[in-house]
Amino acid sequence: MKIGIIEDDEITRRELSKLLQTKGYETLLFTDFENIPKNLGRCVLDLVLLDVNLPYENGYEICKKVKAVQQTPIIFVTSRDTTADELKSIQSGGIDFIPKPYDTLILLEKIKRALQLSDPNNFRQITKKECTLDLHLSVLKYKDETIELTRNEFRILYYFFMNEEKVIGKEELLEKLWNDKYYLDENVLLVNMTRLKKKLKEIGISHLLENIRGKGWKL
Repeated sequence: MKIGIIEDDEITRRELSKLLQTKGYETLLFTDFENIPKNLGRCVLDLVLLDVNLPYENGYEICKKVKAVQQTPIIFVTSRDTTADELKSIQSGGIDFIPKPYDTLILLEKIKRALQLSDPNNFRQITKKECTLDLHLSVLKYKDETIELTRNEFRILYYFFMNEEKVIGKEELLEKLWNDKYYLDENVLLVNMTRLKKKLKEIGISHLLENIRGKGWKL
């Protein structure tokens, strides 16, 4: 599991990273505070720990921008501890609020629970835009229609379901979905995309994967 840490205090940032790494998590530290939303959009993370008091933009504004384009769960870890601050964290899209100074055991337990709740492997289905992807049967359902997906088609569609509204290019799909050298040939990816889009068209949802010219596709 990879966790992003957005904290402007260097000592706190490194201590938090070290704590998480001792528990088996991989961490990614963000220090370019002027471009946090853009940089987050380039990463695939399982969870983000976000401070509120940051240079350029506060955590609430950053959270809103991030949640507008991707579904990565965000926990606020901040020195602010009022009810109003906790309410703002919820309204901006955060899934939890942990005031500083925090108890490390409570912090780790909340991180563990957040990852469990957001892990699609704990669910049988994911529904986006009125379409349901069955994670066990590898089929896509839309209204009364169902299409079977090959292993590759399922992996592609699953990645889009987990990154709704994000424009995903060929390079990212090749990097994130396959390590086998055979699949480094983008022609193989394009063949799979063509077959997948044909199946979507058959059940009336050709619009599900939007082609963004020169950039990639978007769910």
